[in-house]
Amino acid sequence: MPVLFRWLLRIATAAVALVVLGTLLVYYLASRSLPEYDKTRAVAGITADIEIVRDNSAVPHIMALSDRDAFFGLGYAHAQDRLWQMMVMRRTAQGRLSEIFGRRSVRTDTLLRRLDLYTAAKASVEVQDARTLDALEAYAAGVNARITEINEQSLGRGAPEYFLFNAAIAPWQPADSLAIMKLMALQLSGHIPEEVLRARTSLLLGDEDRLKDILPDIPGEGVAALPEFASILPGPLPQYAQATPKGGDFLTPVAPRGLAGASNVWAAAPDRSASRGTLLANDPHHGFTAPSIWYLARLQLSSGGVIGGTVPGIPAIMAGRSEKLAWGITSSYLDDQDLYFEEIDPNTPGQYRTPDGFKPFKTRQSIIRIKDEAPVTLNLLWTDNGPVLPGSQYNLDKITPQGHVVSLAWTALSDQDTSASAAIGLMMAGSVEEALEVSRLYVAPSQNLALVDTDTVALKLVGAMPRRDEGHESLGRLPSRGWIEANRWQGLLPYSANPEFLAPRGGIVGNTNNKITDRPFPNHVSFDWGDSQRIQRWETMMQGRKVHTRDSFIEAQLDTVSPAARTLLPLMGRDLWFTGEAAAAGTPERQRQRALDLLADWTGEMNEHLPEPLIYAAWLRALQDRLIRDDLGPLADEFDHVEPLFIERVFRDVDGASKWCDVIRSVAVETCSDISRMALDDALIWIGEEFGTSLESLRWGDAHSATHRHPVLGDIPVLRYFVNIKQSTSGGDHTLMRGRTSGTDPDPFANVHGAGYRGVYDFADPDSSVFVSATGQSGHPLSRHYDDLGQLWRRGEFIPMSLDIDLARAASVGITRLIKP
Repeated sequence: MPVLFRWLLRIATAAVALVVLGTLLVYYLASRSLPEYDKTRAVAGITADIEIVRDNSAVPHIMALSDRDAFFGLGYAHAQDRLWQMMVMRRTAQGRLSEIFGRRSVRTDTLLRRLDLYTAAKASVEVQDARTLDALEAYAAGVNARITEINEQSLGRGAPEYFLFNAAIAPWQPADSLAIMKLMALQLSGHIPEEVLRARTSLLLGDEDRLKDILPDIPGEGVAALPEFASILPGPLPQYAQATPKGGDFLTPVAPRGLAGASNVWAAAPDRSASRGTLLANDPHHGFTAPSIWYLARLQLSSGGVIGGTVPGIPAIMAGRSEKLAWGITSSYLDDQDLYFEEIDPNTPGQYRTPDGFKPFKTRQSIIRIKDEAPVTLNLLWTDNGPVLPGSQYNLDKITPQGHVVSLAWTALSDQDTSASAAIGLMMAGSVEEALEVSRLYVAPSQNLALVDTDTVALKLVGAMPRRDEGHESLGRLPSRGWIEANRWQGLLPYSANPEFLAPRGGIVGNTNNKITDRPFPNHVSFDWGDSQRIQRWETMMQGRKVHTRDSFIEAQLDTVSPAARTLLPLMGRDLWFTGEAAAAGTPERQRQRALDLLADWTGEMNEHLPEPLIYAAWLRALQDRLIRDDLGPLADEFDHVEPLFIERVFRDVDGASKWCDVIRSVAVETCSDISRMALDDALIWIGEEFGTSLESLRWGDAHSATHRHPVLGDIPVLRYFVNIKQSTSGGDHTLMRGRTSGTDPDPFANVHGAGYRGVYDFADPDSSVFVSATGQSGHPLSRHYDDLGQLWRRGEFIPMSLDIDLARAASVGITRLIKP
C-alpha cells in the first residue's frame, strides 16, 4: 500500500509539473508576440526618422516629417497591436478563410467570392488620387516592416492565434486596405435582408395593409402603393414560409437583420454652445468584438495634427478631428442594394434574359482551398445587374422562382471606388466647405457625415446614390425582374442630389439613423430607416437647452431613457392597471400585480441596476410574438426584434390594425387587452425560470450584458474566459445609448451591438475633447491594453483627446523610434 501511494503521489506530482510546464510554455510562446513599445529600430522605406509615442492608454501619437512617413508609422502601429485582426479581415474580403479554418467557413468564402469584392478593390487602386495612392503604399510598407521584424526576431509569429491556426502572412498591399473598406460596406448594409423578408411576408399575408402594419413605413410623406409580391414573381415558388435556421456562418461579415450599421452624431454651432465654440459628438455602432473594430490614433500630417478612431487595415482617421475640423459618421440607410430575378434560358442554361433577349452570363472559375480537405471550384456568374448570389444566402432560396437565379446591384461592387481618396482628403480638409467638396469622392459605404469647423456645422449624406426609374415595379423595396428596363439602375444621381444641411438656422444638426428626408421615389434615399424612436429623445434633449456644452453632449450620448417604453406601456397596460382583484401570494395574478405596480412608477430608464427594464422588455417581446405567431407561423421567428411602430399601430387600431389581436385559430374573439395580459404572464413565467420570481431583485444588466467576443477563440472552452470581455450594461434597442439586443434565444436581451467608439469634440477648447473605445488598443489577450478602456467605456468615461505631444510624452508607456538604416 505505501508503494502504491508513493507511485500515485509521483504520478500526480508529475502531472501537475507537466501542466505547470505546459502553461509556462504556452505563456512564453504567447508573450513573445507582445509588442515592445519602448525601442529603436532601423527600417527601410522611410525618408526620415519617425517617433511613435504611446500615451498611458497605448494610443499612438505618430510624429513624422512627411505625410508618407506618418502613414508608414500608422501601418507599423496597427500591425504591432492588431495584426491578427487585420489578416482575418483581409482573408474574409478575399474569401480565403477556409484555408486556415476549414469547412466551417466555406459558406462565408463562397459569398465573398461571388461578390468578388477583392477584385473590385484591386481595380480601384488605380483610380485613387496621387496623395491617397502614396498613403496606401506607405501604410502597406509600415505593415510589412512590422511583419519583417516579427520574422527576423522570432516574435511569436506576431499574434498568439497563429500558434493555433498556422498560416503564412503575405505582405500587405494597397488593395488590401480598399478591400477592408468594402468589407465594412458589407457589414453596414442591411437592405438585402429587408427586401427578402418583405417579399416572404407579402407572400404569406397576401394583404398590403397588414404588410404595412408589421413592416411599417416610417411616419412622413406617404409612399406609393406597391404591387403584391406574388404579382411580380414570374414562376412558382417553393418553401417561402419555412423557418430559417438561426446562427450565422463562421466569421461572416453579413449582419443579421436589425444588426447592420447604426450610430449617433450631433453638432452645435457657436450660438448654441455655452463656450461659443462648435461642438460635435459621435458614437458609431457596430457588432461587439474583442478587440473592437476601432483603434485610437493620432497622426502629425503636413496639414496639422489629426486624431480619432481608425480601423486597422485602413490608413485614415474615420471619425475624429484635426486642428481645424471635426467629423462624425452614422449609417445613412441609403438604399444602395437591389435584388433581381434573372430568368435562365431553358434551352441554353448558360444564358439569362435581358431587355434585348437572352445573352451569356459573364463567368469565371474560382477555387476555394479548404484546410485538410479537397478544394471546391466555384463557377462565378455575373449579369448586367451584378453578380449572381448563392440561393443559400439571405434566404434567397425561399423566394426564388424555379428556373431563375438572383443577382445583386450594389454600389460597393464598383471597381472605380474612390472612397479611400475621400477619407484621406477629409483628414486634410481645413473647413466644412473643403470637407464637403472632397466627400463627393465617397462611393460606399454610404454615411451621414457630420462636420464642424470653428464656426460652421453641417450634415451631408455621402456615398453613391443609385438612379432608379420612376416606373420601377417594386420601387426597390422588393426583388424585381431583371430583364425589365425600368427595374434596372439608370446610373447614379449627382452628388448635389445627396441631402445636405449646411449651417441651419437652429444651429444644431444630428442623426440617429432616422429618416432625414421626405423626398418621393426615386429621389427618396430609402424606405427603410434604422430608427424611429431614438430621434424623439434626441430632439427633446437638444431642444431642452438653449445652449450646450461638452458635458451636455456626453449626457445625451449616455442617455438610457426609452421613448418607446414611455409610449407603449400606457397602451399595453391601459386595461390592466389597478383593475385586478385581490390575489393570494404565490399566484400568477399576484405576480402580475407586482409587475404592474413596478412598471406604473417607472420612468422608462433602461438602467442596468433596475428590474423594470427586464420586465418591460420581456413583456414587449412576448406581446409581439403573440400578435404575429398565429398569422405568420414559422416566419414569425424572423421578427426577432420588437417594432414599436407595429405595437403602437395595433393598440391604437390604426387602419384596423387591432385585428392582429384576434387569434385566428381560436373560436373566441380576443381583444388587445386579452393578448397583453397573456403576454405579461408569458414574460413573468420566462423571467421566473431564468432569473427567479423575486421581481424587485431583478437587474436588467444581468440579461443585458455586453459580450465582446473574440471572433475565432470566443467559443472555445477555457480560452473564452481569457479572450472574451463581458460587461453588465444599461440602455436598450431604443435608447440613445443604444445597446441592441440579440433577439434570439437563449439570451434574447444580450447586448450585442452598440457604440464601439465615442468621441466628443469642443472647438472652444480642443484639447478638452475626449474619446474612448469599447475594449482596448491591443488585440493581444495578455496585454494590459487588451481591455483597459472597456471599464471606462462601460461607465461612460473617456480619455483625453489631445494633440499636445507633451501630454502624451508625460505619461507614455513607451516611445518607438523608427530610424533610417
